[in-house]
Amino acid sequence: MKEILRPVIENPQETAGLPVLSVVVPTFNERDNVITLFEKLQATLKGVAWEVVYVDDNSPDGTWELVRELARRDGRVRCIRRIARRGLSGACIEGILASCAPYAAVMDADLQHDEMQLPKMLSLLQSGAAELVVGSRFIAGGSADSLNKQRANASAFATKMAKRVLGVEIADPMSGFFMIRRDRFEQLAPRLSTRGFKILLDIVATAHGKLKTVEIPYTFGSRLHGESKLDSVVVLDFLGLVLAKLTNDTVSLRFLMFAVVGCTGLFVHLGALFVALRLFNPPFVEIQALGALIAMTSNFVLNNFLTYRDQRLKGFAILRGLVAFYLVCSVGLFANIGVAFSVYDQEPIWWLAGTAGALMGAVWNYAVSGLFVWRKR
Repeated sequence: MKEILRPVIENPQETAGLPVLSVVVPTFNERDNVITLFEKLQATLKGVAWEVVYVDDNSPDGTWELVRELARRDGRVRCIRRIARRGLSGACIEGILASCAPYAAVMDADLQHDEMQLPKMLSLLQSGAAELVVGSRFIAGGSADSLNKQRANASAFATKMAKRVLGVEIADPMSGFFMIRRDRFEQLAPRLSTRGFKILLDIVATAHGKLKTVEIPYTFGSRLHGESKLDSVVVLDFLGLVLAKLTNDTVSLRFLMFAVVGCTGLFVHLGALFVALRLFNPPFVEIQALGALIAMTSNFVLNNFLTYRDQRLKGFAILRGLVAFYLVCSVGLFANIGVAFSVYDQEPIWWLAGTAGALMGAVWNYAVSGLFVWRKR
């Protein structure tokens, strides 16, 4: 039987009319910037088969509605509307995995990233000179002068920590502007965190130096519309990501955040015991139960604000979630009280007994809270 020879197609996407480049743009309340960014991409990427994938976290300002209208007029526009999910990293991961182009770029919707660098980035990937191209503010020719002093200092601190602790070698691991081969990204995707804002740092740290990386300079622009999404909570996300990578992803970022909150709950618990013993001196079992209840309430509030902020409960759901948190943690509470009382009976040291009881309930609390309190809807 004769072998059937088929013509070799160097770039099947071009022949099939499919995009060669997917530009992934995570959005939240960016309605005023959507069309302007699309027009900039249209002007910059002439001669390139491209698409833009807006990944919107159900923006209250109706960003996703405007993107849908734009998509009806131009087939190069796609919209992914995420419900009950929040976070830039998760949006980037979903957007890239939903794309069909061999190369994917990530850039913000706020017009601070220089879209004029996209053709150069694409050329470096297509030529094989790189597997990951990073738009860098901190190499010769780049600039971050538009950053205010607080953000500039935070970025410098995070960059220094990433280099020293994780061994990251690129100059701007905090950059949110990069382009990557999609096949290489898919190899890394199962080990990436959907939490936080620093997706590039996660990619580079997870690759352990096995991604051929090139940095090109660009000038970080000023935001024209809307407000920055970065706040002090991002610092905790960053530190959690660093710790997760140090443990080689053995411990999840969410568990680390839960553990940090648990530590604060421990101090609240011990503080309640100390105050109660000094002021009222009631039976230890009673104040241990009261301290545990106060600590549980504190943990719920902080976890709702920090650990599960991408699934944050609001309105009446907060009360329902608090009640559920009390119920599912009741087993841990009984274990807490039992262990603490047993320790105190043997050795009446209040802080030792309180710590032993609190630790006993910690693992149970984490296991069940994700299933019954902040479950994905």
